Amino acid sequence: MLPPLRTRHPLVADPLAFAAGALLPLAFAPFGIWPLAILLPAVLLWSWDGATPRRAAIRGGLFGLGLYGFGIPWIFISLHDYGNAPAPFAALATFIMVLAMALYPAALGGLIARWGPPPGPARWLLVFPALWTLLDWVRSWLLSGFPWLAIGYSQIDAPLGQLAPYAGVFGVGWAVLLSSGLLRTLFGRGDWRARLGGLGLLAALWLGAWGLGRVDWVEPAGAPLRVAIVQGNVTQDRKWDPDVLDETLTRYVQLSLPEQNRSAVIVWPETAIPALLDEVRPFVAALAGAARQAGVDYVTGIPTGSRETGVFHNSIIGLGRSPGLYHKRRLLPFGEYLPLRGFFLFFRDWVDIPMADFTPGGREQPLFRAGGQPVGLSICFEAVFGEEIRRALPDATWLINLSNDAWFKDSAAPHQHLQIARMRAMEVARYLARATNTGVSAIVDERGRIQTRGPQFQAEVIRGAVQPLRGSTPYARFGDWPAVAMVIGLLILGLFLGRRAQTTTA
Repeated sequence: MLPPLRTRHPLVADPLAFAAGALLPLAFAPFGIWPLAILLPAVLLWSWDGATPRRAAIRGGLFGLGLYGFGIPWIFISLHDYGNAPAPFAALATFIMVLAMALYPAALGGLIARWGPPPGPARWLLVFPALWTLLDWVRSWLLSGFPWLAIGYSQIDAPLGQLAPYAGVFGVGWAVLLSSGLLRTLFGRGDWRARLGGLGLLAALWLGAWGLGRVDWVEPAGAPLRVAIVQGNVTQDRKWDPDVLDETLTRYVQLSLPEQNRSAVIVWPETAIPALLDEVRPFVAALAGAARQAGVDYVTGIPTGSRETGVFHNSIIGLGRSPGLYHKRRLLPFGEYLPLRGFFLFFRDWVDIPMADFTPGGREQPLFRAGGQPVGLSICFEAVFGEEIRRALPDATWLINLSNDAWFKDSAAPHQHLQIARMRAMEVARYLARATNTGVSAIVDERGRIQTRGPQFQAEVIRGAVQPLRGSTPYARFGDWPAVAMVIGLLILGLFLGRRAQTTTA
């Protein structure tokens, strides 16, 4: 039995909240210590018992500073090392981002302490998991959205991850936080019957998730496709140098030519061709001719648009048997476009990011085809949004994600990004081919398992088979809304029960 940490012990509870947040990134890739995602929120929940709203908000904010301060420091790398921003400005911008993200757990603690029920099952099992999940969902779309490190991603290799095809990453996250609340009840002040009941609910949740994971929602939609992912490993500081363009294109062609006779689809990463399509038309035409002659499809990232019109897109083109064109719809704020342009125009004076003024593609675009199959496409940041990926469903029989994670060097970001992409494959039950410039490139199956992956920072060809699939998971049909509706209902129920309990004891 654990006593509550009250406000008279801030020198203990406050550092504990920060430490819990700082350790939570270890639950995510590349570390994968997923039980921490259950244990550490329970520690935070414990620290809120008996705290005033102000102190609970402070502890939530400290937890957030630890989580995002140690979870997304790679923002500094992209701004300073490759965006040419001075170190003080890059550090300040990174801190502001961390601080903005920390406001969510701060709000969570303050709201629970002010309007939530007192410490007990209604708080731990209803309000806490529901409100955290709801705030994670709000974080996914508010101000363009940045749902990085949503807690459900930590469970991709754990039993609770099996809930992804049903309720998506937010449903998985709710189950994680419910587990945290149940863990809190096991160490609460209740009698042995309450503890036994909590243990039974915890076992039922985990066994239920495992059982649901045995259900198959899809079936083969044709023969497996041989896919070759070409990882060029062109360093970010050379990528956009015009003097290096010929060397870059030659590298990709030399790596790809041997694959034309043994692969149905050859995939190059985001902006693998680092020049506007209009500037490399002869090269693209020659590659398309070679692809048609070999009976193979090339899928590659390339910027498109016109310097005359000033309209540019981050795009994917298909060359060979199935010509196609896709423009990225969900752009990265500050990296690919400037939000609230008049207010943030100073940002351009401090950061120099190549091709950082893209226009988003249309919401409805023709379905791309590769290897004779319809395929759902995403570019880099789009893989963070499950609602974007399911747009191509149920027609798409497999997925392709192109990215350039060279921006983040040897940080946790490329591994976190792959983990996020794996969740997308799992949600809609489709194979995913992920091509990146410097890694991590991989082929992922419909259950989110990595079938093959390449090393980082090496020019490499990753070969594997992709099984086209048809059918729809519940998530592919309905998206995030069932999970959102569920947590709103549970939140209302928790607040009602907590208020009634207070009235009864008054």
